[in-house]
Amino acid sequence: MARVCQVTGRKPVTGHKISFSNKKAKRRFLPNLQTKRFFLAEEDRWVTLKLTADSIRTINKRGLYNVVKQMREEGQAI
Repeated sequence: MARVCQVTGRKPVTGHKISFSNKKAKRRFLPNLQTKRFFLAEEDRWVTLKLTADSIRTINKRGLYNVVKQMREEGQAI
């Protein structure tokens, strides 16, 4: 899985790079992806996830176990 957040599913989007003369050239806006290891205490193991910075805040708010449980319900293998 390249450049896709495992929790939110955010992907690169396209848009324009606009110069001072207002010329437009296509470009990609990449998500702020981070590779992060979490310790999943309920299963006594480490989990490595590729996340956006926003997803890391979501895990801090809802808890890792709840996020992993929801990902598994959606069919993702962790």
